[in-house]
Amino acid sequence: MSLDFILRVCLNMDQWLNACVAIERAVTIIKATQFHKKTSKKIAKIVIVILVIFTIGTSITDLLYRRLIEEDNEDYKRIWCIVSYSSSLKTFNSIMHTVHFLTPVIINLLGVIILITRKSRQRSIFQINRNFKELLKQQILEHKNLLAAPILLVILALPRLIFSFVSRCMESTNDAWLFLIGYFLPFIPPMLTFVVFILPSKFYKQQLHKSLAAYRTNVQRQLNYII
Repeated sequence: MSLDFILRVCLNMDQWLNACVAIERAVTIIKATQFHKKTSKKIAKIVIVILVIFTIGTSITDLLYRRLIEEDNEDYKRIWCIVSYSSSLKTFNSIMHTVHFLTPVIINLLGVIILITRKSRQRSIFQINRNFKELLKQQILEHKNLLAAPILLVILALPRLIFSFVSRCMESTNDAWLFLIGYFLPFIPPMLTFVVFILPSKFYKQQLHKSLAAYRTNVQRQLNYII
């Protein structure tokens, strides 16, 4: 049960951190030359601490009120998962599931929309011969991966939200595959971060190649020093 709680916190943190990246991306394009990296790093550290406290605090009820009960009869042996929420805690838990699911998605979409519209307006100032709609379409095509990513992540994470509202006992040997699929599907989005965000982006791929080249150089330097 503690492992399930940790996984839930990590999944929520992953979604919120993606939302924070979208916010920083939007702030960068809005402030342009006035954007300060040092200030951004300080704010990021504070936000991460707040998010950790927030996600743990809003998920702790799942750890405290979930119980496993073994039922051993002559005919069968079952393991029941019992969640003894009061009506108020059940409502709170449902609201928090929805908040952790919808809020990061909305922030991601808004961040992409702000990024696309601001870049289109900036280019329309310098490219007078082209109208705003044409530039907007161009920006949408250039950043289509950023638009597609939140939608894809929503589709993959939707079973987790649905199962969070299903509050009933499950027989451990009956239709377990359905619940296992619903349980493991939410782990797909974090594993697709590289495929969804890095590979479709030219900038991120360039940064990846630079990082790998720098890492390779450091390793070779250390090996030469040891030899």
